[in-house]
Amino acid sequence: MGSVGTALLELRTAQKSAKGVSLYSRYVNRPVGRYLAAGSHAVGLTPNQVTLVSAVFSFAAVAGVALGEPSWWQGVAVWAGLAAGFAFDSADGQLARLRGSGSAAGEWLDHVVDCAKITALHAAVLIAFYRHPGHFGVTDDAWLLVPLGFQFAAVVTFFGGLLTEKLTPRPAPGAPSAPSRLRAVALLPVDHGIFCLVFLLLGAGPGFRWAYTALGAVSALFLAAFLTKWFRELSAVRR
Repeated sequence: MGSVGTALLELRTAQKSAKGVSLYSRYVNRPVGRYLAAGSHAVGLTPNQVTLVSAVFSFAAVAGVALGEPSWWQGVAVWAGLAAGFAFDSADGQLARLRGSGSAAGEWLDHVVDCAKITALHAAVLIAFYRHPGHFGVTDDAWLLVPLGFQFAAVVTFFGGLLTEKLTPRPAPGAPSAPSRLRAVALLPVDHGIFCLVFLLLGAGPGFRWAYTALGAVSALFLAAFLTKWFRELSAVRR
């Protein structure tokens, strides 16, 4: 354990590359996660415990979507839970680097929680559409396919990106290239932090449905682009 200030100073030099990271994650989620990591270090939490804290916030929000009555207040509570869970998700890795205690088991736990969160969140939206069709303007059962399609795109993107990272050889040591700001802006529509914001519209009924559907369509387009890019990159890798 140590002071929050000392931990923050050490964390400034223990950050992952910003390459391939959206503006939200770079300038909002990671900095918030840095403070949470420093605070967690000060009270003696382990990275795995921080991962579980992230899971508690995230799955409480998921339960709120599936079981709660849609309203503006519910939307604020769900967004707050998801945003907090996402920030703690950033904090666990930063805490592991700060403590020098990263492990395969910790990384496994982090990814399993992330995958479960993504899968459960879209399933919760489907349940909400089914339970409250009048509120969301779900006049046809075909709308229930939207969360399934969004879930498919999100899970395949998550798994494809993770597998690509594992199969891509590590670059030779050298000066890191500056991250592209244009790419960081372009990735905003598929950033989890931006996705969390759509739940602020739960009280808007059909407004939420259309905003969620629009993000789902964008997610599908990004999935096609990502799969093409990743396949081309890995085609040049010899194992």
